[in-house]
Amino acid sequence: MRLAIIGAKGQVGWELSRRAPMFGHEVLAWDVDELDITDAAAVDRALGASGADAAINAAAYTAVDRAEQEPERAFAVNRDGPAHLAAACARLNIPLLHISTDYVFDGTKAGSYTEDDPAAPLGVYGQSKWEGDRAVRRLLPRHLIVRVSWVFGVEGQNFVKTILRLAREREELRVVADQHGCPTYAGDIADVLLELVGRIEEIDARQLWGVYHYAGEPATTWYEFAAAVLERARPHEKLLARTLTPIGTADYPTPAARPANSVLDCSRLGSCFSIYPASWRDSLATLLFAIHGR
Repeated sequence: MRLAIIGAKGQVGWELSRRAPMFGHEVLAWDVDELDITDAAAVDRALGASGADAAINAAAYTAVDRAEQEPERAFAVNRDGPAHLAAACARLNIPLLHISTDYVFDGTKAGSYTEDDPAAPLGVYGQSKWEGDRAVRRLLPRHLIVRVSWVFGVEGQNFVKTILRLAREREELRVVADQHGCPTYAGDIADVLLELVGRIEEIDARQLWGVYHYAGEPATTWYEFAAAVLERARPHEKLLARTLTPIGTADYPTPAARPANSVLDCSRLGSCFSIYPASWRDSLATLLFAIHGR
């Protein structure tokens, strides 16, 4: 299959571009330098000339706090970009797999969020992603929207890399302990998306297009995630940090509010495709091996 990957230099896009040939796919990899998804005409030209059999959108504006000061840019990338891609895919009659986020929810639910729970974003980033999801659903019947959470990977910036950097610089780290979610490895997300691409005929036949959740397990907090990062990293490098202190969200104010609970229920993906969450602890070990092995 000829597969167009948009956002190819991001955390998930990099993994997709690297892994897709192992799944037997021919890859067309575009990042913002090659394709600006906010430009509808450029999207039409690129996809129209690509000969792609399917597209995966891994491009996004992910600077949650900066989005509060740059709403126009966030909406252009996260709402308009997916709309342009979905419209082009509809004209070409090819499916689009689109990556979304746990931040479409407000975090007030007591349990984990299902695909059918109402969206109620707290900030510009979440709202822009939610409106992008809505555009894809409206414009393209053959879509898979996969919501993920707390993404970490080899490429790009993420929580794991931030904790490691700070642990090399500071004796004490203070990390929020009252926000709950599911860390998810970019490589695991890529594998799930590529498996779904390989099952498009089945998805067509069974009419399984729609929204799915995929995240690592088990649920945890940022504090517990940081503790795991430090525990796994210490045998491989000298870290200055000796104390990890749990704090509340109120002790670490940010421009954008975060959901207190963004745990995703991934059972639909399991019941439809027998695809189940990976252990984020195992995937963290894989990531740290890649970092320290470089």
